[in-house]
Amino acid sequence: MPTANRVASYIIRWFQDREDPITNLKLQKLLYYVQGWHLGLKGRPAFDGRFVAWVHGPVNLDVYHEYKPYRWSAVDAEEPEVLDLDPDLVAHIESVLDVYGGDSAVSLEQRTHTEEPWLEARGNLPPDADCRKTISEETMTSFFKSQAKDAEADSEG
Repeated sequence: MPTANRVASYIIRWFQDREDPITNLKLQKLLYYVQGWHLGLKGRPAFDGRFVAWVHGPVNLDVYHEYKPYRWSAVDAEEPEVLDLDPDLVAHIESVLDVYGGDSAVSLEQRTHTEEPWLEARGNLPPDADCRKTISEETMTSFFKSQAKDAEADSEG
C-alpha cells in the first residue's frame, strides 16, 4: 500500500503538469477526498495514513510536515518523484481530481467543515479551537459510501 506522501507527490505532479499551482491546504483536502472516496467505494484505504481534524479541515500530518515550508504559497517542489502506483489507484486519484481539483482550497476546506467525519472528530469544539483528534476511517467509509449511494440514486431518478 502506498504512503500518503507518494499519493501527494502524484497529486502535486498532476497539478504541475497542468501549470496549476497547488498549496499544502488544497493538497490536504484532495488527499482526504482521495482516501474518503476510496474507503466509500472500495471499502479499504487508498494509502497508508490517517487524518486529524484541524481547524482548516482534515490534515495528514506526514504530508503536512513535508510541505510545511511552503506555508500558504504554492508548492513548487522540483518535479516530485512519482513512483509507480497501481493503475486502478491512479484512475481513482484522477477521478477525484477531476471532480474536486478545480475547487479552491478555501471551498474544499468549507466543504469538509460540513461533513460528518470532520464534525464528528471535532465534537463540540469551537470552529477555531485546536484539535488533534484522528478522523475515524469507519466514519469516512460510511459517509462516503452514503454519498456514493445518494449520487447513484440521483443519476437513476
